[in-house]
Amino acid sequence: MEQAITMEKMAAFEKEFAADRANRVAMNAVTKSGIAAAILPPENAAKMRHTFNVFIKQGEITNQKTSGRCWMFAALNTLRFQLMKKLNLKSFELSQSYLFFYDKLEKANYFLESILATLDEPTNGRLISYLLMMPLNDGGQWDMFVSLVQKYGVVPKDVMPETNCSSSSREMVGYLTEKLREFACALRTAHKAGKGEAELRAMKDDMMRTIYNMLCICLGVPPKTFTFEVRDDDGNFTRAENITPQQFFAEYVGMDLDQYVSLINAPTDDKPYGKTYTVEYLGNVLEGRQVKYLNLPIEELKKAAIAQMRDGEPVWFGCDVGKRSSRDGGVMDLGVADLESLFNTKFGMTKAERLDYGQSQMTHAMVFQGVNLSEDGKPDRWRVENSWGKDAGVNGYYIMSDAWFDEYMYQIVVNKKYLTEEQRAAYEQAPIKLAPWDPMGSLACAE
Repeated sequence: MEQAITMEKMAAFEKEFAADRANRVAMNAVTKSGIAAAILPPENAAKMRHTFNVFIKQGEITNQKTSGRCWMFAALNTLRFQLMKKLNLKSFELSQSYLFFYDKLEKANYFLESILATLDEPTNGRLISYLLMMPLNDGGQWDMFVSLVQKYGVVPKDVMPETNCSSSSREMVGYLTEKLREFACALRTAHKAGKGEAELRAMKDDMMRTIYNMLCICLGVPPKTFTFEVRDDDGNFTRAENITPQQFFAEYVGMDLDQYVSLINAPTDDKPYGKTYTVEYLGNVLEGRQVKYLNLPIEELKKAAIAQMRDGEPVWFGCDVGKRSSRDGGVMDLGVADLESLFNTKFGMTKAERLDYGQSQMTHAMVFQGVNLSEDGKPDRWRVENSWGKDAGVNGYYIMSDAWFDEYMYQIVVNKKYLTEEQRAAYEQAPIKLAPWDPMGSLACAE
């Protein structure tokens, strides 16, 4: 058998391609308009209606702009829901820039501590290469968000508003990453030269001072106290002076974040259901909450999400947003992309195979704000609050088919009370440690 691509093979390929009329039509459509425009079946939009019999009303759509803070926006959108109910507000926004500052600061510290813990690992080994790849990108996980809030609290958006670098973070992240790689080099070089722990930690303190200064220049100095003032929808005025971010969270949000847990669906052979998992070297606040997941069948994720929304509370979730979805109309459905007709080939990998072979992972976090249930209580479509502004989807909202949920949903966060007794017991297990590069260690960061 020939191993190389020969001219004879190429000629045969070309002849076969040209002989098929569908190939010529597809080529004309794609070369002129692109793949996305050529694979949108017009009849699909009609069945994906934005009506739901379990419906939660939320405030105005938020916009993460050109930053990878979707996980933070989605999480703050679940928090603001509680605040809006308490204060009788139609809309309200918590500062994403405030937590962004501390996430970057904590990630820098976490990275440098990881470097100090791996000083004897080879620089060209897989672990150090992985740590150096993205020391503090914008992405994150629910448990990382909890660690930030429990340590630093939250503030209203007008107390620490967006800056150019929070809304468009790539330039800032690039320079911070450059410094952290430089610092990693300096620490490892000093270790090889025989410097002791005290000297290395003194170096690290100076490095963190530099990172703090850079963040202040880019994002501003986070407030330690502030005055909160708001008028509710009935005209009642509220003022709280000299309140700390931690006090603000406790008084005006008041969620017990320790009660909220992550459920995942990873149907791969190496992750049995009913077990908990964590990921090595994944986190931000060093002393904060460990990233921890309970792996369950996909139907169990649906049951828990529906139960929480039936009680009037939204659900944070993570998915692979770029697969079989369209910003035009905000549709996430397997039928939104008729790829098989276009390319005359079947895309046949299972969910487990896509995880194992790098074809899919969690890339984006959003919030469920509703679901449509049939007469027998089965979901057929889900209401999704995104954070890409009002121009994405329909006024900022997407609609997800239940079939898409099955294939590309990976994580939800719900209150423990919506788990069965058996599931709550399973969650309390000591987690199995996954390698840093495991697909379940991916961070939600889609722009």
